[in-house]
Amino acid sequence: MEHLINQNVKNIAISGIRAFFNIVSNYDDVVSLTIGQPDFPTPSHIKEAAKQAIDNNYTTYTHNAGLIDVREAACQFVHKKYHLSYDPGSEVIVTIGASQAIDIALRTILEPGTEVMLPGPVYPGYEPIIQLCGAIPVYVDTTKNKFKLTADLIKQNITEKTRCIILPYPSNPTGVTFTAEELIEIADAVRGKDIFILADEIYSELTYDAPHTSIASFLREQTIVVNGLSKSHSMTGWRIGFLFAPKDITKHMLKVHQYNVSCASSISQKAAYNALTEGFHDGQIMKKEYEKRLEYVYGRLVAMGFEVVKPSGAFYLFPSIQSFGQSSFDFALELVEKAGVAVVPGSAFSKFGEGFIRISYAYSTKELEKALDRLEHFVQLKRK
Repeated sequence: MEHLINQNVKNIAISGIRAFFNIVSNYDDVVSLTIGQPDFPTPSHIKEAAKQAIDNNYTTYTHNAGLIDVREAACQFVHKKYHLSYDPGSEVIVTIGASQAIDIALRTILEPGTEVMLPGPVYPGYEPIIQLCGAIPVYVDTTKNKFKLTADLIKQNITEKTRCIILPYPSNPTGVTFTAEELIEIADAVRGKDIFILADEIYSELTYDAPHTSIASFLREQTIVVNGLSKSHSMTGWRIGFLFAPKDITKHMLKVHQYNVSCASSISQKAAYNALTEGFHDGQIMKKEYEKRLEYVYGRLVAMGFEVVKPSGAFYLFPSIQSFGQSSFDFALELVEKAGVAVVPGSAFSKFGEGFIRISYAYSTKELEKALDRLEHFVQLKRK
C-alpha cells in the first residue's frame, strides 16, 4: 500500500541530526556533542507543581488555546523580558512544544506554490513542514555574512511568491543572533508587504552579548513569534511552546491547533505556569554556565586552528572544516570512528551547511574537555 502514501510525505526525510545520532549509537566509547538538549534537570519547583497538579486531578482537557492563567503568565513573561504586548485572551496559544507551534503557523499561512525564505544554514525542521504544505523553501546563503540573513539579502531574494520569511534567532546551528538595529532594517524591508515573519525565538533566554530583542517589537502586525520552555527552563520533554501573533492571525492558527491536538497537556501547562512565574529567572542560572562553556569550547577550537564565528546565543558552534578537503559527513564519520567524538555534519542544515560541523556545548565541562582533547589529537594527526 506504500504507493498510496502522500507524495509530499514520501519526499521528506528524517532529520539529518537524528540520522547521524542514530549512526553514532552503533559505536562504543563515543563522546557525543550532537543533541541540543540542556543537561540541567528541570528545576525542582516546576516538577513539584506538576506533582500537585496530578494530585489535584488537573487531568482533563483545557481550553484549546491553553489555560487562561498560563496564557496570562506567558504574555507577562514576554512583556517583562522583551517588551512585547499580547492579549492573553486572543493573541497567544499554548502549543505542544515550539515544533508544533511552527507546524500550525506554517500550515495556517502557506498555500501550494508560495515561497518561504530561510537563512542557510538553518535548523532542518522547517523545510519538511513547508513541503508538506506544498510550498517552496528558498534558501539564502548567509555563509559570507557571518550567518546572518540581512535586510539586503532579504530584498535581493523577495519575489511575488514570497509568503513568509523565517528568522530563527539565536540560531541553531550557528548561535548567531541579531542586534536591534539589524532587526529594524529587516522590519523596514518587509513592512507593508504581504509577507509574514515567523520569528523562532526558542533560544531567546540564551543570549550572551545583549538581551534578546524580538522583531515583533518593530513589525508586530506581520510577525508570528514562536517561543517555549524547552531551552530556557530545561523542559524539553514537557513539550510546552507558545505562539504569539495579532488576533486576526491567531484565530486561524487556533483552528489548526484545535483539530491537530485539541490542547497541550494539562499537567505540563500547570508546570509551565510555575516556570513562567516562580521560575521567571531560571534561565539566567543556566545561561551563566553555558557562557562559561562557550568561552572554553570557542577558545579550544581557535587554538586548534578552526575558523569559527563566535556565537552570541544558543549553545552551538559551527566551525569550518573546509581546510580538510572532506565532506562534512565524511569528516564527522571519521571523527567518530578514529577519535570517538560525535558532532553533526553541517550538511544536515541545508547545502549551505556543507563544509562545517555543528558542536553542541549543552554538555558537562568534563564531557566537553574529553571531547575536545580527542578532537585536538584527531586534527593534529590529519594535518601531518
